[in-house]
Amino acid sequence: MPNHVLLNNIDHKDLRIDTGRNAALGDAVMFAPTFPAEFRNAQAHYPIVFRKTAEGGFQPVVLFGLREGSNLFLENGRWDAAYLPLAIERRPFLIGVSGDELLVHVDLDDPRARTDTGEPVFREHGGTTDYLERINSVLLALHQGLEDTPAFIDALRRHELLESFVLDIQLDDGSQNRLAGFHTIHEDRLRALDGTTLEQLHRAGYLEPIYMAIASLSHFRDLIERMNRAHAAGR
Repeated sequence: MPNHVLLNNIDHKDLRIDTGRNAALGDAVMFAPTFPAEFRNAQAHYPIVFRKTAEGGFQPVVLFGLREGSNLFLENGRWDAAYLPLAIERRPFLIGVSGDELLVHVDLDDPRARTDTGEPVFREHGGTTDYLERINSVLLALHQGLEDTPAFIDALRRHELLESFVLDIQLDDGSQNRLAGFHTIHEDRLRALDGTTLEQLHRAGYLEPIYMAIASLSHFRDLIERMNRAHAAGR
């Protein structure tokens, strides 16, 4: 059960954060939310796809695995990619909103929240550490990016640029796997758009992330190879 509280340098003067990467710390996740401004960094390492939300909309996500609870980027206590998505990096912190003010909260029940070891959050006399300054910038980028995402999704839906897909995978050991329930960019419809529409998408800043999402799909080959190695190692 999450225990979200407002972060402050009195109650949490001794708080430290375990920044390791492993399943025990909650990293065994198949995907994480992302947003168009992050696509450039994310597409270098992960497939970017879209999943339906409970409200009937869509949320772009980066895939770390091909089945629920599987993160193929966890390797011997580290994250095996040069870029760590912001939705992963921010834990156990999150943003709270009070009127027009954005406030940093922390989940004290998150296994990363410690007092004995890890990155200190506050300095000895109450000032913020470089680590917390980094987290502040991560949370702000996430907040702004996720707020901008619905308009991007609306543009994709307006031009019918999202299509569902199914990926059937046969691993080297002969086992069959299927990835379903996600959407990607409908490339044929994208190619069929007229110049005026493409210019509108470009001016809105949407054309680049669209192509980034398409380019990211080449990393499915990497995920399959990682899955093959995990199966061979009995994981």
